[in-house]
Amino acid sequence: MNRLFLLLCSLVLCSSAALAEALRVGVAPDRPPLAFYDGERIVGVEADSAKALGEIVGRPVQWVPMPFDALLEALQAGRIDVIMSGMSVTPEREQQVKFIDPYLNAGQMAIMRIDSVARFGQPWSVYRDGVRVGIEASTTGEAWANTELPDAQLTPFADVSAGLAALRAGAIDLFVHDAPTSWLLATSDDYGDLISQYHFLTEEQLAWAVRRDAPALAAELNRALATMRGNGTLEYIIDRWIPVTVEVP
Repeated sequence: MNRLFLLLCSLVLCSSAALAEALRVGVAPDRPPLAFYDGERIVGVEADSAKALGEIVGRPVQWVPMPFDALLEALQAGRIDVIMSGMSVTPEREQQVKFIDPYLNAGQMAIMRIDSVARFGQPWSVYRDGVRVGIEASTTGEAWANTELPDAQLTPFADVSAGLAALRAGAIDLFVHDAPTSWLLATSDDYGDLISQYHFLTEEQLAWAVRRDAPALAAELNRALATMRGNGTLEYIIDRWIPVTVEVP
């Protein structure tokens, strides 16, 4: 009798897990090492974190890839449940979404060619009069540069690849972008001619986001994040993908 009862309980639990509603995760998979394609798989910090979150809350993860600038609208329209894509917390975004507790400190960093380290190796060199600075259009980096670099020659690019290509070609002196781009340089063999200052020009925090009318989901994901932080899962994931970072305590 006891064995039959345990078997039935096990079947019920398995059925409940299988029938659990998928957690639809919006991601822009072009931001290594946070989220990017490895063949047909999405991998990186966000991918490992989503898998861990799904296991903790008992819901399968369904990836919904899209351009980064489409994520907020997709969340508000209800096409996704959560954004996990290296999104930084800003006052403007906080008016549109509910952020989960931050999981990583980040910020803007300046990238240069190795052959120009003597000219641009120090953080203050970004502020020099006439320095040619590239940024990605419609990002927090562009907003910062427009405010803080009035004497620079600013050039917006459609994406990171275009900015790094211009830097390599000598069309710009520095490319300012999110810290994950600098972390990528430290882990990839494809950018041996480039180096980052590895100095935060801004103070930003990365966090996952849900709709403002989903407080129950926000609380559930915050509890899952606390579990990941408490059992070492978050630290393991970050250490796996990022060589040197400062994790949010």
